[in-house]
Amino acid sequence: MRIDIVTLFPELCDSFLSASILGRARAKGLFEAHCHQIRDYTRNKQKQTDDYPYGGGCGMVLYAQPIADCLRAVQAQCAAQGRARPHVVFLTAAGQPYNEAAARRLAQYEAVALVCGHYEGIDERVIEAFGDEEISIGDYVLTGGELASLVVADSVLRLQPGVLAEEKGYQDESYWDGLLEYPQYTRPEVWEGRAVPPVLLTGDHQKIDAWRAAQSRTRTRIRRPDLYERWCDTHPLTDLPKWKRGENMRLVKNDEQWDQAARLFAEGRYAVCEEVFTPLYLDTLTPENCRAELLEEKRGGWAFYLHYTAGQADGMVGVHHKTGRISHLFVAPQAQGGGIGAKMLEFARKKLPEHPHPTLTVLNTNTRALTLYRRLKWRPAGVETVYDPAQDPTAAVYTEEWKLRYEGV
Repeated sequence: MRIDIVTLFPELCDSFLSASILGRARAKGLFEAHCHQIRDYTRNKQKQTDDYPYGGGCGMVLYAQPIADCLRAVQAQCAAQGRARPHVVFLTAAGQPYNEAAARRLAQYEAVALVCGHYEGIDERVIEAFGDEEISIGDYVLTGGELASLVVADSVLRLQPGVLAEEKGYQDESYWDGLLEYPQYTRPEVWEGRAVPPVLLTGDHQKIDAWRAAQSRTRTRIRRPDLYERWCDTHPLTDLPKWKRGENMRLVKNDEQWDQAARLFAEGRYAVCEEVFTPLYLDTLTPENCRAELLEEKRGGWAFYLHYTAGQADGMVGVHHKTGRISHLFVAPQAQGGGIGAKMLEFARKKLPEHPHPTLTVLNTNTRALTLYRRLKWRPAGVETVYDPAQDPTAAVYTEEWKLRYEGV
């Protein structure tokens, strides 16, 4: 691959491309890089590259002519090498947001030319004449486009064959699969009282991979909910966890089962409400109160099921055949992360064959549950209830209870 940077500060860009991992790869001929001084293409004695903007205003605007002549020279050089016409990218604040997907796309070109803006900007006419796209690396302002061009160059060149020691070196990193990378640790095993997670010391690569995948999903869900929502939409759960021997669902009938359901209900609801409701409400979430609530709902047409693993109740879910509603899906803390929630949700949905699009409700703060529902093709269908501290003494923060509808087939 060939990459060209059109800039007022070629030394700055060239020094970066000659250092560290990229510098070693460049020396080996794994990519070709050229940094061009815009001033070399001016047609005035003063080597002036900018002037005041038409219409008035602050700052100076880069001339179209020297940038155009520089890009023509780059095109001619590429043609002489038998390369395709370079893909021209202008680094501007008005460009499309840059991400890993854009880096992968640009890495497929044989040649890319990056044009660095400066001062107040670049004459729009040269962008219209030569630009294939405009890119912005973030919603902030820099004094020039050099740093932005180097960000793009680094993210694109590291994807070239041989630049990194292993392809896995970039496939495991943040954003490659739409998620943030899992946390990393190195020696010593214990540092200032903080130990490395035990699973990383087991040598069991299957368990380590599972831990890293879970950490990656959790970190993205908490830190970048926008990325996680997008990832959920593009990574539906098509292969549901398989039921294991000794794992089954049973209809709640006897007193012992009602006590088990009440315990799971109280424990589960407390966990999802702890951060958003006041002690005035949380103190009511006792097994006794929850048992009474479940029995009252049973009289209203609800049926409840317990999930068992090796004879131990570790999950529950409720269905209402008349309305097509699903509710009270809770998994015991010690059983979470094993796919029980997904299994129970599918079990409950299939208990309602007369309702092709059943519904359920979930607090908008319960991101873990929302992730599961979204990946299983449940989509928002409105707001069921609003809990506003200004009007509801049990609400600690403004919270919405969303209605979700199954949109799968």
